[in-house]
Amino acid sequence: MGDEEKMDNKKDELWGKGKEAVGKATGDDELENQGKFDQTKANLKQAGEKVKDAFDGND
Repeated sequence: MGDEEKMDNKKDELWGKGKEAVGKATGDDELENQGKFDQTKANLKQAGEKVKDAFDGND
């Protein structure tokens, strides 16, 4: 996985954590759920990149 993709995925994951935290703090269930979704999406993208790396023989 390229460094740029790793950074983008990590950024998206952290952004999602922030949204989730703000949603919890303000009682905004929709924002909290959006944050959880963003984190899940970022984690799936990271997993997909790792699978591609495994088949390419890259670390």
